[in-house]
Formats: sequence, C-alpha cells, structure tokens
Amino acid sequence: MNNSAGSAYSPDLRAPRDGLSHVVGGTQPELSEATIGEFLDAAVTRFPDRLAVVFREQKIRRRWREFQSDVDHFAAGLLALGLVKGDRIGIWSPNRYEWLLTQFATARIGLVLVNINPAYRIAELEYALNKVGCKAIVTAASFKTSDYLKMLRDLAPELAQCAPGELQAAKLPELRLIIRMGTERSPGMMNFDDVSAQATEALLGQAVSIGRTLNCREPINIQFTSGTTGAPKGATLTHHNIVNNARYIADAMRFTEQDILCIPVPLYHCFGMVLAVLACVSRGAAMVFPSEGFEPKATLDAVSEERCTALHGVPTMFIAQLDHPDFASYDLSTLRTGIMAGSPCPIEVMKRVISQMHMAEVTIAYGMTETSPVSFQTGADDPLERRVSTVGRIQPHLEVKIVDTDGNMVPVGEKGELCTRGYSVMLGYWNDEQRTRESVVDGWMHTGDLATLDADGYCNIVGRVKDMLIRGGENVYPREIEEFLFAHPKIQQVQVFGVPDQKYGEEVCAWIVLKTGETATEEEIRAWCRERIAHYKIPRYVRFVDDLPMTVTGKAQKFVMRDRMIEELNLTIDKTA
Repeated sequence: MNNSAGSAYSPDLRAPRDGLSHVVGGTQPELSEATIGEFLDAAVTRFPDRLAVVFREQKIRRRWREFQSDVDHFAAGLLALGLVKGDRIGIWSPNRYEWLLTQFATARIGLVLVNINPAYRIAELEYALNKVGCKAIVTAASFKTSDYLKMLRDLAPELAQCAPGELQAAKLPELRLIIRMGTERSPGMMNFDDVSAQATEALLGQAVSIGRTLNCREPINIQFTSGTTGAPKGATLTHHNIVNNARYIADAMRFTEQDILCIPVPLYHCFGMVLAVLACVSRGAAMVFPSEGFEPKATLDAVSEERCTALHGVPTMFIAQLDHPDFASYDLSTLRTGIMAGSPCPIEVMKRVISQMHMAEVTIAYGMTETSPVSFQTGADDPLERRVSTVGRIQPHLEVKIVDTDGNMVPVGEKGELCTRGYSVMLGYWNDEQRTRESVVDGWMHTGDLATLDADGYCNIVGRVKDMLIRGGENVYPREIEEFLFAHPKIQQVQVFGVPDQKYGEEVCAWIVLKTGETATEEEIRAWCRERIAHYKIPRYVRFVDDLPMTVTGKAQKFVMRDRMIEELNLTIDKTA
C-alpha cells in the first residue's frame, strides 16, 4: 500500500466531466477484503513490539502484541458467556481501554458492536437497546453527570434479583447481560475483567477459528444517527465499509508506523473509531488517548509528552487548545498532520493550527455515518485556501453526484443535494426498511447536504436540505428534540432550530407555544430535558410565543424564527464557516 497521498489518487478521475457535478474516485489502492480482525492481525505481524495504545488517564500502555492478546482474551470470554455471531452488544462508555478492547473483540468473533452515545439519557438508551435487540451491553459505571448504572437499574429493576447473564427485564426484553467496568460489584452484572478471565486455550482457539469464517461484507457495527422525522436510526456498517475507509483516510494523511496520533475525539463516533483507531491500525501507528472526554490541557499534555505527530479534533477542540492560557509553554513541534472535521473550520483557526501547532499537513474531511464516514478529504499538498473553503476531493472507489430536487445532476458550481455511491454506503438502517429505501436509492446515499463541486472536483458543503444543525461537532436533529418537548404536559406547539454561536458553531433554540392557561420558565423546560435527552440537545435558548410563523400551507417557517433570534440576541454569523 502506498503511503503517498499524491500517488494514491487519480486526479483525472476526480474532476467533473461534461460540465456536470459528478466525480469518480481513483481505483488505487485496491479495496481490501480483510475483516477487522485480520486488519489487526496484519499490524501485529508487522510491528509486534511497537507501541500500539496509550490511555493516559488509566495509565495503560500496550504494544501491538500485548493489545492483540488482551483483545483475544476478552473475545474468548464473550464466547464463554454464550454470545454467538450476529448477537448485538452495546458499548456505553467514554474513551477507555475497555472500549477499544470491545471494538476489536466483538469484530473478532462476529458480534455486532452497537455504539451508544455516552451522553444518552434513559429514553435514548431504552430506544437504542430495544431497536437493535442488544443481548449484552458493556458499560462504564459513570461519566461526568451521567450515572450509567443507575439508569440501567431504573430501566431494569430486575437486576437486583437476577444472576449475572440471566436478566429478564420487562422494559429491555432482549437484554440478558450487563458487563460493567471497574472493580466494584453490582447486583446482576458481571465485571469486565472477569469476562477476560474466563478465556481458556480452547476458547482462544475457537475465537480465532470463528474469525476465519467471517465475511467482510457482513454487518459488524451499528451507529445511531438521528433523523428529522423522529427517533434515531441504526446505520449498519460492515468490515468492508470501515476498514477501507480507514485505509484511504490514512493515505490522505501520509500515515506510517512512525506516526503517533493523539485522539481526543469520542470513540462512539466514526471520528474516533474509524478516522482515528482504524486509520492507525492500517499503518501500525500508535494511538494516544489523553483523557476520557475532551480536555484541552490533557490533550496538550499528551501531544507534548508523548511526542505525537498527529492530532484529530473538531474546530472547537482546536480553538480550546489554542486559547489555553498555558498554550505557549507546550512543545508541539513534533506535530505534522491530523484531521479537522465535524463542522466548518474558520480560516483563521486553520491558519493558527498550521502556524502555532506545526500541523502543516492538517486535512479536512467530510462524510456521514451512513458512508462509513468519509467521502471527501483534502490532501496534504492542497493549498490553504482549498483546505478551508472546501472539504477536498473524492476518496478512491467512490462516486458522487450533486442533484436538483428532480434527481438530475446540476452543472458544476451549482448547489444541489450531495449523493454518494460505492463501497462505503451502509447496508441500511437496522430493522427499518422504509427509512433505508428513502435514503438509499439505486445504491446512492442521499446525504441531505447541499453542496457544490468546482471544475477541479473540490467539494464545498453549503447547507443542509433538512434542518439539521451541528453543535460543537455533534449532529443535532430538531425533530427529535421537538418530539421530546411535545411530551411536556404544558407544551402545545414547539419548533427547534439552530442559531449561530461563536464557540460551538451553532446552538439549539426552541420556540414554544404553551397550552392555554399554562405558564413555564426557560429553566423549567431545560431541567425537564436534562433527565431525558443528551446535554448537547438541550436548548440553550427558549422563547415562549403566542403563535409560530407559518406558510399558507401550514408549515412552520424556521428561517423566520432564526432570523428573529439572530436579531434579538445580536448574534453574528462567521462568514468563513
């Protein structure tokens, strides 16, 4: 596999032809047919004694051979518990070593890993576990203000009386096993280390044998991505989807086994799991996790002390590091590259990252969970203007078109909906054929993003077909929040939308019409949300209104509400974003 970004792509194929917004990625390097387990084994074979993983907060350091052994023991322990290929197993935790072990152990034996957002609350957790029929869940005890074990006990009070692995909960009918992290004991649950301790030579051999029977086109991961029409959807990805996406991401960064990547982005998201972890595995590069959740000081400490050559993050993470009061005291001279993604990057931030953090080859990536995720990425040699004003050019083995509302390709430079086709498109939404058919048509994933392509094949994301907003790198879908707010006994009507924010890019705003005779406060609404939805979905701004601006056909005019809030709050829009 060639590590040169320039030779990995074919520029002739990446430019539109015939004046239409349609581009095709190059055909080299060839697609891999490896499973995630084989992908890991290849790195171990090449670099058994090189540093693989560092979790600084847990004081864990592993070489590739050691990491593989830990993975295999946990996989064998899962087999001892009776889990079989195809079973779904949730992972609910911040960035911890156990998360990484679960990612690779489940892939080793064909279990489908279900990523659960660490910020989820009870309603979201219950929906996710039941939607995909999780048989087991690996969970942290708590993280920040989230008491995971309490939420699980609230959903499944039967835990108090059941033996570990024999849960039969009315609200979680498929769930049988809860594996908790830490050394404390909890009724009805198993401890993580006890699972690995069940590994025997026979079970270790069985895990290897199962791995050899797996097909890379089989589902191996479910990631929840909300929709504007309501509840989250479980995007179902294969080994083939995410292994290959990781390879081409690493190509664009010119990664080698000499690189050390600092990973402050969350593992539950594709950014951590694919753009970071699997990209490192593809080259044998080392992974450094500075803290369980993003902390600017911990990240700067990690880069400086571990001599990291690469750093990932959303723009707000880079801003927090650049603005840290002790920033100038850190030696970041080893940095070279990394990825900035998740939301548009202001040009001044990119300039500061390049000049003050030494990341001359930092790249921008664009994609969505349903496409594993990256479709476009800037190259290390692209000029600064391209890396800021665009999301780069198409990745290998993918095809993109930009279409109008009738599905016809638009001319180069004109706006339309971006559609992606190729190896990266998900299998579908788990147990949701209707929404799969609505999103994937003749192999084309309709992203819902408005975009343009220029004559050289560089893509620019200019808006969203739907009204999704991005807060600090987190996709926020107004309809999902509206559904929760509609359940409030005092609320008659509600509309949720995004408004500009200097720190997070966008913030959540809700306009609410109360039922006749009711009164409420902004804090009352936010407090009600805190127990039910993730913190980043809670409206920062709440306005009580007598009525909502509507079209003559009865559709809410969110753009009118947004404009009024921008004026009322005296907000400014970053024109470079």
